[in-house]
This record gives sequence, structure tokens and C-alpha cells, in this order.
Amino acid sequence: MLYREEQIEIEKIKENIKHGENIKKQEALALYRAPLLPLCKAADELRDYFCSNRFDICTIVNGKSGRCSEDCKYCAQSCWYHTKAEEYPLLDSKEIVRQAVENAEKGVLRYSIVTSGRKLSDKEVDRMCESICEIKKHTDISVCASFGLLSREQFSRLKEAGVSRIHNNLETSRRFFPNVCTTHTFDDKVKAIQAAKEAGLDVCSGGIMGLGETEEDRIDMAFILKELEILSVPINMLNPIPGTPYEINKRLTAEEMRRIVAVYRFILPKAAIRLAGGRGLLEDKGEGCFRSGANAVISGDMLTTAGYTVDSDMERINRLGYKAERIHG
Repeated sequence: MLYREEQIEIEKIKENIKHGENIKKQEALALYRAPLLPLCKAADELRDYFCSNRFDICTIVNGKSGRCSEDCKYCAQSCWYHTKAEEYPLLDSKEIVRQAVENAEKGVLRYSIVTSGRKLSDKEVDRMCESICEIKKHTDISVCASFGLLSREQFSRLKEAGVSRIHNNLETSRRFFPNVCTTHTFDDKVKAIQAAKEAGLDVCSGGIMGLGETEEDRIDMAFILKELEILSVPINMLNPIPGTPYEINKRLTAEEMRRIVAVYRFILPKAAIRLAGGRGLLEDKGEGCFRSGANAVISGDMLTTAGYTVDSDMERINRLGYKAERIHG
């Protein structure tokens, strides 16, 4: 009987969202503990209702690697920890452009340049603007940038060069963030996100699951993303990197990831919910999540870990009945 009542409640919340209502935090917490299969089914129905069968695919290039001044406890690139992460300055423009063109030819919709460090200097921003202008001369792929805690003026320069979207993960809830990083704050991230939006850029922001946060932390982050009107939400699963403080963290299960994705779909019904880092740890390569409300992916290699090839992801997208198409710009 309890199962039946929970199933009815899932359907009621789903229908309310379809009619324009926003889910409440207590409802989201209740959904998180609801039976998995009806929860995932309802989340996938919401995905179909708001986004149809569109599936957004992005690749990333590690444009500057290692020696990061920040102490984010999950990150192999932090100078605070002893890992085997590669170290190099900004990539040559030719290499950045070459990879962009190669990805565009494979049908990739978005190409994101990601750099290590708290933020790029003005000179580094200028160099990236030159590379981005070259990309736009050779292809119409959407260019995203993840360059840290930049100013509104720096974001404006990137927009003029051809960047359409800025990436800046919140990583976790405001409450839990000080346990993850002490060299910058949650509000520093929010300020940068707002500066990017003021510069006229879209924003991609999400977080990492499995840092030691609670279920409530995960839900709180989703509600802040909703307040910030974020419509591209990467969901990473922690890949415990040897040498980092989180190297002994227990990996999340596929069921936990499906549950997180499903509840995020209820909170952010119109968003591109994007499986990102850690997908390689899932035996089903994320397919369960793609049937639980996720409708976007970062393909190819991640920053310091291996991912899946664009070709294999394209095959998977087609087999699941999706169509590669940009969502929200």
C-alpha cells in the first residue's frame, strides 16, 4: 500500500510540474526516497514533455593543465596534492582550433575550452579570444569556456570573440562547500556566474556527487541552480583520484546516480541535464541515467580521466531514440 501511495504522489507532482508549478524542497526530499523505477519513469516523461527527444552533446579540451592554486579536494590538478596530472601552460591556438574542427565534423554540438587555475589573466584571456575567433572562422560549433572566476569585462570580451556559454560549477551546496574548497567561496562562484549572465552569456553549472555531501545538499544545490536560472546542468560522479583528499571516498552506485538525475529533472524540468565526469565508472555507460531524465552528455575524454569516444556516444544516442540537437542556445 505504501508503494502505491508513493507512486500516486510521484504522478501528482509530475502533473503539477507539467502545469507550471514548481516542486517544493520537502517534495523533492520525499521523491529522493521514493521507489526508483516509478521515479525514473516519471522523470523521463518530464524530460520528454519539456525537451522532447533532443540530446545535447559537448566535448572539452584541457586548454591549460595542472598547478592550480585552488585546494578543491577532488581535483587532480591542484598544486596542493601530489597526483600524476599532466602540467602545461595554455595550449597552442592551432591545437585548440584543430580539435574544435575535428569535433564539429563528428557532429558534436558544443566545444568547451577548460583551463586550470583560479582564473585566467588578461593576457591569457586575450590569447583565448584569438583562438576562439579562429574556431568561429572554421566552424559553426558552439564554443563554451571554463576560465574560472573572471570579471564581467573579461566575460564580455569572450562573448565578442564568439563564446556563447560559460561553464562554472557550483560543485555542491552552499552549506557543504567549505568542506570541499577553502581558497575561494561559494559566493565567489555565484558572483562569477552572475557576471557572465550580465555580459549576455549563457551559463552551464552543476556539481560533483560523492564528495561526502548529504542528499539534502544535492537538492539544495539544484534549487540554487534553479534560482540562478541555469539551463545546462552537468552532473559529475566523483572519480576518487589517488593523491587527493577524496581518494578513499566510496564510489556512488548506478542506482544513486539515476536517483539524483531523476530528482534534478523534477526540480529543473526544462534543463539539459548533462552526464559529465565519472560516467566511465558506470557499468551501463550512463544509459540508466539517460532513461531517468538526463538528456545531455560530455563526450570524449574528461580533463584528467578517460571518457567515451564521440562515435560510441553518437551510436548510443541514436539507439536510445534521441536526436543530437542543441538545447537552449
